[in-house]
Amino acid sequence: MIIIGIAGGTGSGKTTVVKSIVDSLSADEVALLPLDSYYNDSSHVPVELRQSINFDHPNAFDWELLSQHVAMLRRGEAIEQPIYDFLTCTRQKETLHVEPRKVIIIEGILALSDKELCKLMDLKIFVDADPDERLIRVMQRDVVERGRTAEAVMERYMRVLKPMHLEFIEPAKRYADLIIPQGGYNKKAIEILKMYIEKIVGREALHMSSGSVLCLSLLFYSCQSRKEL
Repeated sequence: MIIIGIAGGTGSGKTTVVKSIVDSLSADEVALLPLDSYYNDSSHVPVELRQSINFDHPNAFDWELLSQHVAMLRRGEAIEQPIYDFLTCTRQKETLHVEPRKVIIIEGILALSDKELCKLMDLKIFVDADPDERLIRVMQRDVVERGRTAEAVMERYMRVLKPMHLEFIEPAKRYADLIIPQGGYNKKAIEILKMYIEKIVGREALHMSSGSVLCLSLLFYSCQSRKEL
């Protein structure tokens, strides 16, 4: 089993990277633990105050439960993953049954921000992207898909997303074993990562050229060198 943590700012391309990994494996080989499922239950908070919750702050997450679930999967035990309702800011009564798999992926903006959780990971990945590119993706997503105004998106970006990114998300990059620059657009890095994971789960990676192996080694060496500086 390999436990992978994938972090990065909002709009960095984490979902694209995760989808590429999941699509390269069969359903019985991979399990996904979205960090969004582990927000603290706010059912005890008055309804009028729930909308002020800062979902980009580390204190918004139930790190203890997530670490407990990851440890259980490592031991070969199934878990009941919470289902979070963003409309009511509470956990639903229903849960998602998750069985242990060869590949466990923990994905979220702050996936590398909890030290105890990081200790449970075999591979820590940070998906990086230029701030302007991330803002453009957030604008496109929130305006087109969520019906928000451009003014509202910019106000939230300046008030919450940008300061939380600088304070909590960006610093976690130093803990990454592998940094993927250009986010989801970096097809070469994603393909190399996929081949590495396939090799870990025991597949015959016959299509993995010596050049790809060298590139992967250099990527990991580069990240290790950054952490030592």
